[in-house]
Amino acid sequence: MKLRSGDTVMVISGKDAGTESKIAKVFPKDNRIIVEGVATAKRHQRATGELNTGGIIDKDMPINASNVMIVCSECGPTKIGARFDDEGKKYRVCRKCGSDL
Repeated sequence: MKLRSGDTVMVISGKDAGTESKIAKVFPKDNRIIVEGVATAKRHQRATGELNTGGIIDKDMPINASNVMIVCSECGPTKIGARFDDEGKKYRVCRKCGSDL
């Protein structure tokens, strides 16, 4: 999976299509990600201890990684390519403009 936590992505399909936000968590084994503010669901939570109050909370649910595109700072939503430097280190690059992501 080429996406990482903290990347800015745009949702390209589903009810939240067009939303631009950051990735909160990545599940590479399942090819799913959690994007902040996308695919929220109401969940009932029990009060645990004195500090945490119970109630109905909004929880971000995982979506498939194929439903998002990474956002390049220069050219917008794009695919991810790769390049290697002289020492053999791998970098993610924008497929449109070639800049590092």
